[in-house]
Amino acid sequence: MPTHAPFTASTPTVRRQSPARQAPMAPGGRRALVRRPVFPTPAVRRVVYAVVFEGLAIGFTTVILALLGNPAGASAAVGVTSSVVALLWNLVFNTLFERWERRSGSTGRPVRVRLMHTLLFETGLVILLVPAVALLLQVSLVEAFLYEAALIVFFLIYNAAYAWCFDRVFGLPESAQ
Repeated sequence: MPTHAPFTASTPTVRRQSPARQAPMAPGGRRALVRRPVFPTPAVRRVVYAVVFEGLAIGFTTVILALLGNPAGASAAVGVTSSVVALLWNLVFNTLFERWERRSGSTGRPVRVRLMHTLLFETGLVILLVPAVALLLQVSLVEAFLYEAALIVFFLIYNAAYAWCFDRVFGLPESAQ
């Protein structure tokens, strides 16, 4: 019959965290600034990511358009409209893109597929937003297109910076660790 050592105050206990509860890793193999997992599920992480991204996007769009000489109220309306349209287009576009991806047999998302994804997404967004921007700012379609072009350049940079900062603060998603 096996014997077990009795538990005493001097017996060390080892508490191991499950891998999901360890300090998250940030880009570059560093530990995230927040040293513990914050989001209970990947879905919650995605929702927080999108809400904060779009909240900041509304502010940036409003400021950029106001600095370009547009009324603040109309600039804010463009920011809100752009964010709502971008979120809805993102859901529709990614659903359609992933359906295509499954049917085409494309796997691993090589660079050419990622570039195609970005180009098609942004093209669709411009087609949807240019008329709305023209209407809200009361400008021509050409001027609205130029505003959208400037905002796209800004948002390409903002998107990369935001994603890096978010991952640096909260750690990479589990799928990337």
